[in-house]
Amino acid sequence: MLCLDCKVNRNGVDDMTNRKSFDDVKAQHLETLRQYVPIVDRVHGKSHPEFHKVHALFDEINKKIKQSGAQKPALDEAFTTLREITDNYTVPDDVCESYEAVYTMLAELDQAYQV
Repeated sequence: MLCLDCKVNRNGVDDMTNRKSFDDVKAQHLETLRQYVPIVDRVHGKSHPEFHKVHALFDEINKKIKQSGAQKPALDEAFTTLREITDNYTVPDDVCESYEAVYTMLAELDQAYQV
């Protein structure tokens, strides 16, 4: 089924670009990120101190999402800073799959927000 006005199918995917909506990516990843980010910070923060900043920015993003309700939150600056800190979500070679998963989910959230 396709919404003719917005060209987004019932799965929340834009059929023209094959991208998911921000709300769909939020629903898919936010709870997992809430669980993973503090753990990854605790495990990898000593050898990857930049992740402390990732954690703080995620907390800021999460807070703004909660406060925004049904409105789109103002996250441009936070995502710009995340891209800078993470070198566009480049995963370090010496980290676990959870660290990689966090960067993947944050990148997907960022991409969906930019649409």
